[in-house]
Amino acid sequence: MCGIVAAVAQRNIVSILVEGLKRLEYRGYDSCGVAVHQDGALRRARSTSRVAELDALVREDGVQGFTGIAHTRWATHGAPAVHNAHPHFSPSLAQARIALVHNGIIENHEALRAELSAQGYVFESQTDTEVIAHLLDHYYDGDLFAALKQTVQRLRGAYAIAAFCRDEPHRVVGAREGSPLVLGMGEQGGECFLASDAMALAGVTNQIVYLEEGDVVDLQIGKYWVEARQGEAFARIERPVRTVYAHSGAAELGPYRHFMQKEIFEQPRALGDTLQGVEGITPELFGDGAFKVFQQIDSVLILACGTSYYSGCTAKFWLESIAGISTQVEIASEYRYRDSVPNPRTLVVTLSQSGETADTMAALKHARNLGMTNTLTICNVATSSMVRESAMAYITRAGVEIGVASTKAFTTQLAALFLLTLAIAQVRQRLTSEQEAEHLRAMRHLPLALQAVLALEPQVIAWAQDFARQQNALFLGRGMHYPIAQEGALKLKEISYIHAEAYPAGELKHGPLALVDAHMPVVTVAPNDALVDKLKSNMQEVRARGGELYVFADADSRIESEPGIHVIRMPEHYGVLSPILHVVPLQLLAYHTACARGTDVDKPRNLAKSVTVE
Repeated sequence: MCGIVAAVAQRNIVSILVEGLKRLEYRGYDSCGVAVHQDGALRRARSTSRVAELDALVREDGVQGFTGIAHTRWATHGAPAVHNAHPHFSPSLAQARIALVHNGIIENHEALRAELSAQGYVFESQTDTEVIAHLLDHYYDGDLFAALKQTVQRLRGAYAIAAFCRDEPHRVVGAREGSPLVLGMGEQGGECFLASDAMALAGVTNQIVYLEEGDVVDLQIGKYWVEARQGEAFARIERPVRTVYAHSGAAELGPYRHFMQKEIFEQPRALGDTLQGVEGITPELFGDGAFKVFQQIDSVLILACGTSYYSGCTAKFWLESIAGISTQVEIASEYRYRDSVPNPRTLVVTLSQSGETADTMAALKHARNLGMTNTLTICNVATSSMVRESAMAYITRAGVEIGVASTKAFTTQLAALFLLTLAIAQVRQRLTSEQEAEHLRAMRHLPLALQAVLALEPQVIAWAQDFARQQNALFLGRGMHYPIAQEGALKLKEISYIHAEAYPAGELKHGPLALVDAHMPVVTVAPNDALVDKLKSNMQEVRARGGELYVFADADSRIESEPGIHVIRMPEHYGVLSPILHVVPLQLLAYHTACARGTDVDKPRNLAKSVTVE
């Protein structure tokens, strides 16, 4: 974790490395560093501050070179500190000949550390990464690529690696297993690049090779080759070159304070783009052969983490009530570590903003190994690993999401999942042409409906001033709005650092009601649906205990403001698509509460955007 950039060229590449790190900053990190081959030795600069400070540091120290690597780290093993920051050297700073960066987690690092310590290697960090650098140095005998192949044979876990050697100044090697790594071919003088994301290479090259699991790669001036791991051996292989037009410029904030606010307000556009070209409901929206798959399946299994998990939980209500198909939603990080009952007639749906989430990718592979080969990924990145691993895919068009706390990726996932529901319902003959037309009309109206919801921002700001003084909050919802309450609580936790929990409103009396007092704000998602009267009773339970209610109510739900009950009225009731609208004011509440508390909204502490470790 979290970002890798590497280059071998015939020009000074430090600015390219640093600029690549800047393009990956949105993923979240707590330290950064760069190392180059300079004047026959290894030079390094590391920082626990932002990449801008690293940039200033390398300029001040005159760091430059034709070969180098750079990294942003999200701490797993070892605290965020300079001595734990990448790149790592081996054998030691004074005698260093190996420089290495790594994403992922090495599960057998303790055994390797003990072995290498016994051989005299001195460890300067608490990271699992440093064992790779020392192991690579141990096997080095004049051929860095050969040493890398020996090294990866000893590693258990997930990794994307980039390394170079003092004694081979125009060579960079890399490897991947369970963590993404791409190769880029430059346009000047035969230069070559490695990165954890093609976006890091935007503006440098659009010629990208996506490395596969077990690949190792050797980069030199004007040439490269890839070898695939086959048991204990490696064999030369050709990987296709793709033209990838990543966003090359720095994202602009425009009139917004933070990227999260900008992305909340981009949701009408993102939904419109995601639904662009959907003239009618057809299984082929999800890939060739989808009709046959949808005919054969008798259940759906959704695998996801975090925000994506809550979108899956919402979709469960749609899939079972509209399509009439049994649906299970699993937290991906738990799914593969329990005994489950595989069903080859299940459609396995993975959800991920980045398409690189390690837990979800591992869950997808586990499901496939159990014989469930009908796989579909809903993702915001068309070239991601998860999309390439799945038989079918639907690409949302949220655009680049910079803020760590996901917003527009969530609502576009919901839109894609609703389309999936309609497509399966159609195949199962549970969707009439009149119902299809009505649902499509409602979906096309979503961007306009969201604009009306966003106009509520000034009222939400007033609430945020109250929330900023609190340390705890409860969120309540019923039915398909319970996952929306969960998502609202997650957003508040992520960026304001207020402890927040969500419950189905009917569960209050089964325990959580003990927490309610005048200092516990209770946020309630209150659409005018079949459960609204039950929800009103739950709200009275809160008021009877002195709790303060903050209610997002539909215009016709007959919930009035009074002492202890604060109401913001949604512009309209939107039926089964109501969750897409109701989540937006919850995003705004979290955002403005975080602003009032002065937190780092776009880069909340301890979190990363694309979680590529388990």
